[in-house]
Amino acid sequence: MKGLLELGQALAEHLREQGVEAVTAWTPERRLRPGRAVVAVSLRKLESGPPGFQNYLGERYNQETEQWEELYGKKVELTFGLDVYAATAQEVQAGLEVLGTALEQRGAAGMAPVELSAGETEYQSESRRYVCPVQARFSAWATAVSRGEGEFLDFEVRGESEG
Repeated sequence: MKGLLELGQALAEHLREQGVEAVTAWTPERRLRPGRAVVAVSLRKLESGPPGFQNYLGERYNQETEQWEELYGKKVELTFGLDVYAATAQEVQAGLEVLGTALEQRGAAGMAPVELSAGETEYQSESRRYVCPVQARFSAWATAVSRGEGEFLDFEVRGESEG
């Protein structure tokens, strides 16, 4: 996993693999799926400590470059919006149940949800849909690679359970 955009896409893909209709881009065509709830995935918040990758995580050998690389990292908290849209309140409820089950084990890239919260289901007249705002907070590591010259070559964000 590389950056934050890819994490949102990976989370949507993970949810689809678990039977949840999930999208990252919200278009009018996607709103009109009868009989089924749709989850709109969006990154709402990223929280981290001081700037820089202050935690030394060790070394690894890169087979492609045949060189040792140093890994640095820091903990980050990602909050994703997983808003559930549907034609009826009952479809929203069914979508919430499937979403909860899909996130029980883990999310994308090894990220396990730290907190999952849902608001009240309301009817939005402009979209002609019922919507329930949902937020999921994930704990992850932002890691960076260096070959020892003091400059970072690459970085990625991933969950704690994926090595």
